[in-house]
Amino acid sequence: MFDPPRKKRSDRGKAGAGRRRTSAGRPPSRKGKPARRTAQARRRWPLRLAVWGGSAAIWAGVALALLLGWYAYDLPDVGDLSPAARRPSVTLVAADGTLLATYGDLFGETVSVAELPRYLPQAVIAVEDRRFYDHFGVDPWGLARAMLANLRAGHIVQGGSTITQQLAKNLFLTPERTIKRKVQEMMLAFWLERKFTKDEILSLYLNRVYLGAGTWGIDAAARHYFGKPARAVTLYEAAQLAGLLKAPSRYNPVTDRDLSARRTRTVLAAMVDAGFITEAEAKRAEKEKSVGRARAGDQARYFADWVLAQVPSFVGPITRDLTVITTLNPLHQRIAEEELAGLLAGDGQKRGVGQGAVVVLSPDGAVRAMVGGRDYDASQFNRATQALRQPGSAFKPFVYLAALEAGRRPDDQVLDAPVTVGKWSPGNFNDKYHGEVTLREGFARSLNSVAVRLSQQVGVDRVAAAARRLGITSDLDVSPSLALGASEVTLLEMTGAYAVFANGGYGVWPHAIEEIRDGDGKLLYRRSGGGPGRLVAPRTVDAMTDLMRATVAWGSGKGADPGRPAAGKTGTSQDFRDAWFIGFTADLVAGVWLGNDDGTPMKHVTGGSLPARLWGRIMARTLEGVGPKPLPGGESTAVADAAADAGYGASSEDGGDFIGRILRSLGRAVSGEAGGRSDGEPWEPQGRQAR
Repeated sequence: MFDPPRKKRSDRGKAGAGRRRTSAGRPPSRKGKPARRTAQARRRWPLRLAVWGGSAAIWAGVALALLLGWYAYDLPDVGDLSPAARRPSVTLVAADGTLLATYGDLFGETVSVAELPRYLPQAVIAVEDRRFYDHFGVDPWGLARAMLANLRAGHIVQGGSTITQQLAKNLFLTPERTIKRKVQEMMLAFWLERKFTKDEILSLYLNRVYLGAGTWGIDAAARHYFGKPARAVTLYEAAQLAGLLKAPSRYNPVTDRDLSARRTRTVLAAMVDAGFITEAEAKRAEKEKSVGRARAGDQARYFADWVLAQVPSFVGPITRDLTVITTLNPLHQRIAEEELAGLLAGDGQKRGVGQGAVVVLSPDGAVRAMVGGRDYDASQFNRATQALRQPGSAFKPFVYLAALEAGRRPDDQVLDAPVTVGKWSPGNFNDKYHGEVTLREGFARSLNSVAVRLSQQVGVDRVAAAARRLGITSDLDVSPSLALGASEVTLLEMTGAYAVFANGGYGVWPHAIEEIRDGDGKLLYRRSGGGPGRLVAPRTVDAMTDLMRATVAWGSGKGADPGRPAAGKTGTSQDFRDAWFIGFTADLVAGVWLGNDDGTPMKHVTGGSLPARLWGRIMARTLEGVGPKPLPGGESTAVADAAADAGYGASSEDGGDFIGRILRSLGRAVSGEAGGRSDGEPWEPQGRQAR
């Protein structure tokens, strides 16, 4: 029988080797193999990292390419570099050439870098992009420097954009701060650098950059701020213009000269640091610095807005650049602003006066100064031209004019006593009455009962007609209270009406525009002719001047005396809500209004108090150095002046009774009835219904 062969002991030993156990029953140790495997794994990690990194880089590149493709797809059309669309500009200048205001977008001539003084582009490069001629549109070093400065400061203090990037933004993009806009800005900067030379890029930038006050481009800014083309600016002016690039409104040399000067010093120092100028040149430039183009007062903006609204009526729709030469006198404007501001901040504040307005005209109606409120920035509402307020007794000249034209004379007697018209019973101030008085006394002392009686005698219709004839265009309530100024009017139309008495009886249209030219200097409009002609007869003008001069000489408006022949009238509305003084000298006509926008009563402010004193100060300062002249009518003889000094003004119709009137005046002065209240405040009688 065949038995299968048996395995050899050695084979069995090999087969069972893996099954051998230690005495404890655990597999035997195989020292050395794990260490070899760990070393191999470590050698494979760099390879794996390289693979993974390469894959990530490929995918990042793909993502970046897609992102750039998306941003590039959304890029604006870079083939169109036509002139920027803009609004036509309107530049307003005063009668002496002083710049008043600009509206719209101002662009100057297109200039190249080669046409400019070398220090002008150098000033821009020194503060905006010192490596401009060395980079390729984007400056990595500049970006790194800006990031480091921003990290140190904890907020953004520097920008890394180059001039090329800024030009790309100005030409093609919006100012929004997004990653997309920044990436597109860089892409466009590369395109600009490939398309244009460095000088061409800088020229484009200087002609398109915004420099404040509506000016676009370096030439427009130079003409606006300095009254000269960019080719003619000095080193200091160049640094001043370059300083505007950081914040045009903040560093505007017109609105804040001190801050502008500090910024200009920074630019000059940067130019020295960049090697463009020497330290000595910087010091000399600062020493010889320009004061800039003359500007009228801040509140002349009320006037400027009023003028701008009229321009289309002379030249049609504004479709091209215009320059408007106005009638405004910068000195008169500054004085009016200063005096009104001083009064509102002082006595006005104590007595509850929140607002005021001033109008100054020449006798022909040309507006020489206009202040429409205490602060244009706080309120652009023009209280000289837009506010309708009750004039009170300032309306009485129209009552007396109608009476004089109906045959009355300044020395005619009229009764000052309580009066009733229907159910209306107006009264005098403090309910004091003086019996029989002359028209002159009734006017000068602003007696309400006298004005109402005269209005009833001549007819309210004739009073309203007289007011309209002299230029009052506001709606008038033809009722008995019209005699005391119950209908609302504007300060400008009232002042224009008084100008008729100042110029001898000729009508005027308050006007502000002398000439309009287009951007090429072509004359489009020039004022010619005058107003509507004679409106008041010479004899009546003499009589009205007599009455109105008495008001300033010894009546309710004596606080307005400017130290030269003057005439006028006070006005106070119900409950001291409005206080007026309007009057004239031989050279100027001026009107003053004080009150509150919401109609809140003031603290016993009458037209003969703060308004009269304000009017007198404005008139005295504006006419400083101008010799006194007689007023039209009633001022031709020494006897007339003596009579006025004694208390009454004489007129051509006095008929020799001035001696008696002087004696009567002296008698009243002794008894304390004439001249004013014992407390020294100009006294103005006021009615219960209107004053």
